[in-house]
Amino acid sequence: MAQQDDLYSALGLSKTATAEQIRAAYRKMARRYHPDLNPGNKQAEEQFKKISAAHDVLSDPKRRKLYDEFGKAALQGDFDSEHARAFRQRGARSRRAAPEYFEAGENEYDLGDLFGGLFGGAGKGRRSKTTAGQDVITTVELDLAQALAGVEIHVQIPGSPQRAPITVRVPPGAEDGSRLRVSGRGIPAPGGGSSGDLIIETRVRPHPHFRREGLDLILKLPVTIHEAYCGASVEVPTPDGQVRLKIPRLSQSGTRLRLRGKGVLKGGQRGDLYAELDVRLPDREDARLAQAFDDARHSYSHPVRDEVKL
Repeated sequence: MAQQDDLYSALGLSKTATAEQIRAAYRKMARRYHPDLNPGNKQAEEQFKKISAAHDVLSDPKRRKLYDEFGKAALQGDFDSEHARAFRQRGARSRRAAPEYFEAGENEYDLGDLFGGLFGGAGKGRRSKTTAGQDVITTVELDLAQALAGVEIHVQIPGSPQRAPITVRVPPGAEDGSRLRVSGRGIPAPGGGSSGDLIIETRVRPHPHFRREGLDLILKLPVTIHEAYCGASVEVPTPDGQVRLKIPRLSQSGTRLRLRGKGVLKGGQRGDLYAELDVRLPDREDARLAQAFDDARHSYSHPVRDEVKL
């Protein structure tokens, strides 16, 4: 399957590659695409993330074995291989009974009937074209923290208040507009036929300080004039908890500082976190500070608006 070849192709290898070949290919490509050797090159940075994610999986014999067997589904944090094998066996029986299938839409996960267990979400779900029932779409709202970490939600099937809510595990890295497909939980066909599917669409509420750009997180970080001018080490929240960030001396408002590997985790890949400095003036008047600012007028090497032209 092409889906299973993704990590191997990222390193320019085939599935028969030895452990030594994997190490050698990673070292060679890491030297070529390392961000420190390609400053400002976004393509090199993305390539480095891909080869690092591939090496993390393929250099681990247990993770590689699961990846070879199940593809990208095995990269999910809560993946259960025993449930996956049982799900695959049930799918094989279903295909013998109804051989026509179609692939679900992009960014859509088929949960089958394994709530809170198995996610085929790294790939695309399948369901029978012959389903006579009607699909049902519902929307759930998540905080950014829930979307990043993954969360267990309880969903009431629309139009069926008499049916008990079902529990579904949203995988880590869900985006605004991601879809989860739960087979057979839609509206049954008239006369007791098969049921349609339940499609759960996620809506991620805006965060007052963070925004998401692909797999990267952007944090607008307030800093004092003293921290920006003199430099400082400050604590910054990340999906993995608090970390310390070094602010260089003479930092300007809008400066971006990167925390590698502290962004969004999705499908075995990890983005970065960028702290965008927001230099804040004091919020109360102080005569001594005003005098200090007045004295600081002569500290600029050139007029600050000298380059502002139409």
